[in-house]
Amino acid sequence: MFTKSILGSIHRLRNNQSGTVLIEFAFAVPVFMGLGMYGSETSMVAISNMKVSQAALNLADNASRLGQVDSAVITPTITESDIKTTFTGTKMQTSGLKLLENGRIILSSLEATNTGQQFIRWRRCKGMRNVASAYNDDVDGNGVTDTTFTGMGSGTSKVQAPTTSAVMFVEVEYAYQPIFGPLFVKDAILRQDAAFNIRDQRNLAAGLFNDAGVNADTCDKFNAT
Repeated sequence: MFTKSILGSIHRLRNNQSGTVLIEFAFAVPVFMGLGMYGSETSMVAISNMKVSQAALNLADNASRLGQVDSAVITPTITESDIKTTFTGTKMQTSGLKLLENGRIILSSLEATNTGQQFIRWRRCKGMRNVASAYNDDVDGNGVTDTTFTGMGSGTSKVQAPTTSAVMFVEVEYAYQPIFGPLFVKDAILRQDAAFNIRDQRNLAAGLFNDAGVNADTCDKFNAT
């Protein structure tokens, strides 16, 4: 009698399928969770890259508009405080990314001599990441002696400044901060360049005017404020 009872219980347990769905669910959940997490991470990389691109474009655009108060009396000179203002705008735009805390923005004034020789008149930087410009570190007008410098940009057709104007060239590099640590994305460095011709006349030869009491954002400094 006892043996029959045990055998009956075993038979009923063997034919019981009430936990099948739960077991299948337990196997499937880690797979779908992993796929969901991976999708979220890759989406955030794409969104962050788009934000970095927009930050570079906006900074180049804003820098190109400096000095638009031009009048018939005086051709404006760009000041260090003007540059700080454009950097502050970029900081506010990218506060969600913490771009300056985890990256670097580099603004260069690309110009040309009367013969068309390209050179960098001045360059300013902001951000905590220790990154140098990818294009000609010979600044403050000294680049006019470097005849191999034909412009800026990573493509085969370099960005070049006309002889009577200047180009505001921006480089932005950002170390992406993963949602799930290094699980899916490791050491992702996002980089974008942007360039705009200046929108009005400037006193290019004067370079940057250093306002009294303004601490210039030279590229030997690393800060996010």
